[in-house]
Amino acid sequence: MTPIERPAHILPLLVLAQFLGTVNWLAGNAILPELQRQWGLPASAVAELTNSVQLGFIAGTLVFAAIALADRVSPRLLFFVCAALGALASFLISSPDIDFDTLIALRFANGVMLAGIYPVGMKLAASWYPQGLGRAMGYLIGALVLGTASSHLISGLIGDQWRWVMNASAAASLLAGVLVLIAIPAGPALYRGAPLRWHALLPALRHRPLRQAAGGYFGHMWELYAVWALAPLWLRVWSEQHQQALNVSVWAFAIIAMGTLGSVLGGRLSLRFGSAPVARGMLLASGLCCLLSPLMMLLPIWAVLPFWLLWGFAVVGDSPQLSTLSAQNAPPEVIGSALTLINCIGYSISVLAVELLSGLLTALPVEWLFWLLIPGPVMGMVSLRRLTSRP
Repeated sequence: MTPIERPAHILPLLVLAQFLGTVNWLAGNAILPELQRQWGLPASAVAELTNSVQLGFIAGTLVFAAIALADRVSPRLLFFVCAALGALASFLISSPDIDFDTLIALRFANGVMLAGIYPVGMKLAASWYPQGLGRAMGYLIGALVLGTASSHLISGLIGDQWRWVMNASAAASLLAGVLVLIAIPAGPALYRGAPLRWHALLPALRHRPLRQAAGGYFGHMWELYAVWALAPLWLRVWSEQHQQALNVSVWAFAIIAMGTLGSVLGGRLSLRFGSAPVARGMLLASGLCCLLSPLMMLLPIWAVLPFWLLWGFAVVGDSPQLSTLSAQNAPPEVIGSALTLINCIGYSISVLAVELLSGLLTALPVEWLFWLLIPGPVMGMVSLRRLTSRP
């Protein structure tokens, strides 16, 4: 294949747009502590705020795939429209007369719009990088993780002004859309896919290597968003028990953002060892963190903060490798449909995990809840144990 000549700015601007476009993802979680103080919300409200976005993303992904929207509409235009509508939803959340039900509905809308940002950004990257896509994807997923974490940093820096957090998230989303619209056209290798082919999915899922790769991804998703959603609560409980002042929002940002380093380093390691061993190693590390969660609640800050940074590194460091394994092992004729279905099932699993743990917050101490996540990494490692991958 003839190498594609591409402008030097394409990848940096795509990374920047992916970063800005995903600031909205956990913005509801970032403002939750202040909403709890002002509105008297229970701790279990974390499930509604987290899962409203997840369910919106699932719905948007399925609808966009079913009608092949990214193939019918210019990807850069679709990215811009979704980013602008996501910005509008976030801006409306900051209105003075907002209530919790409206907040949940608008966060669902944010999730739908993210289905036109994250996957479409990946499609634009693939149109410019038919060779060397793994490197580009590593940077893009790193930007996604960093963007997801950033709303916590904004909250930590500006304090209790939760409406300003949502306004900042809206501005970031709009800027991402404008950036893609004016500076990132689709590349010459733009792939025109087919609509979601439901009838072909069952034979695809009978393909054993694909099932093994998907099992690893599902185990990963059982853990990922539950850890991200409950990490701030764990840190708040620890700081109260130890009477230690801690900027929980800033540390929540640092923990989630460590996944960027995990994604990049995991990608480099996969070049030498292959994706499957790297994914298994990350799953093992994050599973051990789940196991040690109750013990860490008893330890001082010099042990707790490095522990959580390691957890943030490992819990998402396997994500690019698991996506790579699914793509490598899906039958070529249905790869788009198979990956869409696996993605949606994975996010549905994350909804169940967050709902389960949040529902048990009044019955169990938060540090013991993470033991319920241990089956995820275990399932992932077992599923991947015989799967080989190309370095």
